[in-house]
Amino acid sequence: MEWFVAPDYWIGRLVFQRGLAVLYVVAFLGAALQFRALIGEHGMLPVPRYVRRVRFRDAPSVFRLAYSDRFFAAWAWTGCGVSAALAAGVDGYLPLWAAMALWLVPWAMYLSIVTVGQTWYAFGWESLLLEAGFLAVLLGNDEVAPPVAVLFLLRWLLFRVEFGAGLIKMRGDPCWRRLTCLDHHHETQPMPGPLSWFFHHLPKPLHRVETAANHVTQLVVPFLLFTPQPLATGAACLMIATQLWLVLSGNFSWLNWTTIALAVTAVCTPGTAPRTAAPPLWYEVVVLAVCAVLLALSVRPVRNMLSRRQVMNRSFDPFRLVNSYGAFGSVSRVRHEVVIEGTSDEVPHADTGWREYEFRGKPGDPRHWPRQFAPYHLRLDWLMWFAALSPAYAEQWFGGLVERLLTNDRDTLRLLRRSPFPAGCPPRFVRARLFRYRYTTWRELRETGACWHRTPVRDVLPPTRLAPAARRAR
Repeated sequence: MEWFVAPDYWIGRLVFQRGLAVLYVVAFLGAALQFRALIGEHGMLPVPRYVRRVRFRDAPSVFRLAYSDRFFAAWAWTGCGVSAALAAGVDGYLPLWAAMALWLVPWAMYLSIVTVGQTWYAFGWESLLLEAGFLAVLLGNDEVAPPVAVLFLLRWLLFRVEFGAGLIKMRGDPCWRRLTCLDHHHETQPMPGPLSWFFHHLPKPLHRVETAANHVTQLVVPFLLFTPQPLATGAACLMIATQLWLVLSGNFSWLNWTTIALAVTAVCTPGTAPRTAAPPLWYEVVVLAVCAVLLALSVRPVRNMLSRRQVMNRSFDPFRLVNSYGAFGSVSRVRHEVVIEGTSDEVPHADTGWREYEFRGKPGDPRHWPRQFAPYHLRLDWLMWFAALSPAYAEQWFGGLVERLLTNDRDTLRLLRRSPFPAGCPPRFVRARLFRYRYTTWRELRETGACWHRTPVRDVLPPTRLAPAARRAR
């Protein structure tokens, strides 16, 4: 049926699916390289302990059946392989049903990881990847043109991502309404990028323009996605430009790149599609039935989005099929960082030489210029930002981190940029202190070469060591 498909969006589907497959690769790669210290058998928040105390409906995962670090590693690396095959276009060589089944594999595999990932995976872009990934299953492959119903749901997802983020800002911090939030955001965001220092030092009038443009893009432009072409394409292009600006100004994992991939599906390119056969009846039935279910599941996210008590990044079904999104309802005015230090001294004293642990992404050494990591997600670094906001965010895992640093745990040290203690010589004591960080001025940068200036605030954790029994076991 001609009404069922939209051939003019064939390129949009191609770019979306290939881009999404690459993001799957990044997600599985991060899981494979970071899980042991975070959620492994001996991690800070072990999966086996978690699945024993939650119901299946709250955490549907293959790891409820069995768990070992070896199994998890094999699972994550297999997810990388399947996603890489999809990025290479393997689905184009398969029958339609097989291509859909193949796209279902990384979605189901990553869902099994996210649902047991606990606080390490409690980010909106996890649900966004899963929701977009499930819609990619319904898009089919080159045998058929993209279905209109699925293209609509992709725009509906993009609308909720942008409009939800816009609403949470207008309902939240007054600085968004005063157009002053970006006076602080580039400096206080969770993980600055290599250009964030320069974005922060843009003239304040330009920050006002940035903020106003953000409001327009998130509160007005999303409605244009549902207008006739070429307005919908123009709206999508504006969103892509805004997301690229965010990519340049910070490290937000794959949030921006997934949003860009979604926006591409709204771009119309007439006359570029190859000849395709009429979609088989079974495919039409499956797509329409699943789309109807997804629309029904949208009721609760919409109620949340329209509520004065709107919450960000909430899942309303265990399979993360339809979710709510949003970010930065409030913006910190001051940046604090938790700095962890260790010493080899048997007894700390006034002249003890404390040596600092360096993280890969979060600010530490004032001379260390931030790097670009997104779309790769440094989970420990992000949680350290939350720990600086409030100790409550770190209550579940910070003690485990300190314990592992006191033993020079190999898997934990792999998450860091640098440990000041060589293998086989762990520290005797570890402490944590809170510092206030601010960007240096242009003059300070020229004179010192440092992009940060920091001043101590208070102790977060006093000098701590392992109990004697634990040291003997080590």
